[in-house]
Amino acid sequence: MAGRNSLFIPGPTNMPERIRLAMDINTEDHRAMSAPDFMVPLFEDLKKIFRTDKGEVIVFPSSGTGGWEAAITNTLSPGDKVLTARFGQFSSLWIDSCRALGVVVEDIDVPWGEGAPVGQIAERLAADTQHEIKGVIVCHNETATGVTSDIKGVREALNTCNHPALLYVDGISSIGAIEFEMDAWGVDLAVAGSQKGFMLPTGLGIIGVSQKALQAGETASCPRFYFDFKMMINQTRTGFGPYTPAMGLLRGLRASVDVLLEEGMENVWQRHHRLAEGVRQAVVAWGLSTCAKTPAWQSDTVTGVMVPEGIDGQEIVKRAYQDYNLSLGGGLTQVAGKLFRIGHLGDLNECMLFSALGGAEMVMRDMGMDIEPGKGVGAAIEYWHKNK
Repeated sequence: MAGRNSLFIPGPTNMPERIRLAMDINTEDHRAMSAPDFMVPLFEDLKKIFRTDKGEVIVFPSSGTGGWEAAITNTLSPGDKVLTARFGQFSSLWIDSCRALGVVVEDIDVPWGEGAPVGQIAERLAADTQHEIKGVIVCHNETATGVTSDIKGVREALNTCNHPALLYVDGISSIGAIEFEMDAWGVDLAVAGSQKGFMLPTGLGIIGVSQKALQAGETASCPRFYFDFKMMINQTRTGFGPYTPAMGLLRGLRASVDVLLEEGMENVWQRHHRLAEGVRQAVVAWGLSTCAKTPAWQSDTVTGVMVPEGIDGQEIVKRAYQDYNLSLGGGLTQVAGKLFRIGHLGDLNECMLFSALGGAEMVMRDMGMDIEPGKGVGAAIEYWHKNK
């Protein structure tokens, strides 16, 4: 098919040319004496993305899922209990990973389309007077539904009852795109991946770790070797690593951090909010609704668009790709066929999003939906014009 693919899945995301070119390098010696000149500043600057002065940032050659396994195994022991909420595909997967590693999970079932239930979490923590709960795990941005949770509120719940549990946050589709404050929100472990807000290929698990979490590692007995925090921190402080690093990806990460910091994190967050609101205005103009049940839950990195009864959301995704070379996200498990997803994070502007909105309109019309041509695109234009 002529033309380039229009990529609007919620990750991996579009890659700026500057970042792609940064990775287009010859093989280099990762043990060269000049390596610390590159590595040490990179890890310091990563802290600015996570918004931490007190913690450490660790990078493993892995995916975000590997980052989660690292967070769990470095801070917990088999038989330890954690509290979490299940409100989407990815919050469910973290529950599965905990249980596979021998961690006991107390989970709260939440309807998909809502986020972490701060009130219920607060009640469970207040009732845990013996402090059996060692960690509270929250998916900040549930990619399957387009729902963002209140991490600050969860921290306040922990503080209100003076509970010592660690706060674990899945920030894979939020960090580097929407507001995230590791120190200010008291986050102990924040997991990101290279393929979303960082605009890189998949391959790096990036983890922010508080000093409290590092202390927990002194007694945590889950087996670990490749994902050992202490080994990785001790080596990267010298500018090297305990094993061969993914140098090409790290060169790209250096460029990614530069791109984000040059724009300014507050500006990055504002750009994502503005673009996301334009998409949401389009959804309203189509006469449809988002999977997120209230505006408070709506994500600034991905929108789940609910489709009417009798329309298959998966078919919309299939036809978008086959007929228009447009990649949209499909519904997963509980919402499979009930929605399609528009990813709007990373290297993105208004004109790029026009292709997602216009393409979605064409596909929906092809499937017999009563969508007036240009209605959604026009609503987005109107919003963006008024909110420059």
